[in-house]
Amino acid sequence: MRIVEFIIEDEEVNGVDAISFVEHPAIESNFVALSKEKVKFAKDEERRMIIGAALMPDKPIYRSGEEGEYYALFSKKTVAQCAHRYLKQSLQAETTLDHEDKVEGVTVVESWIKESENDKSVHFGLDLPIGTWVVMYKVDNDTIWNDEVKAGKVFGLSIEGFFQDKKKLSKEESILSALKGLIKGGK
Repeated sequence: MRIVEFIIEDEEVNGVDAISFVEHPAIESNFVALSKEKVKFAKDEERRMIIGAALMPDKPIYRSGEEGEYYALFSKKTVAQCAHRYLKQSLQAETTLDHEDKVEGVTVVESWIKESENDKSVHFGLDLPIGTWVVMYKVDNDTIWNDEVKAGKVFGLSIEGFFQDKKKLSKEESILSALKGLIKGGK
């Protein structure tokens, strides 16, 4: 199957416009809800914080559409561009549920790119590759917290946005990129 690298060519037009709380994140990485006693997937009424990967570099993401079936991936450079543009455009409160309904009272309060194995995401129990865009949310919306997070209906994050195709990779490049992503296995 072909692999397409997505890029940001024009930051005014391209990039992440929102992050969605979803049941099945395409990047195959679940978030964790923070507990006051210990970091674990828990429901803590006081903190109401979740942390997770918004976007991983070199992770093949299955797509199906008008162009047929393919894998999309983002380079470390594009992941960083997405994270920076998201904050520069003040999009921290642009959150949806299952890529459909915009939700209020859910805000990104921390955002960073994992730069080493000593990253604080490791402290939170996340095993993510270097170059991953990590976000921490404060969930003040009672419905989202109780009916989605606490009820176990959403497990991860998924970006929404517009991107250019850098190039359609050759068959050999596609195989190497796919193998690289599979070997990393989200690490």
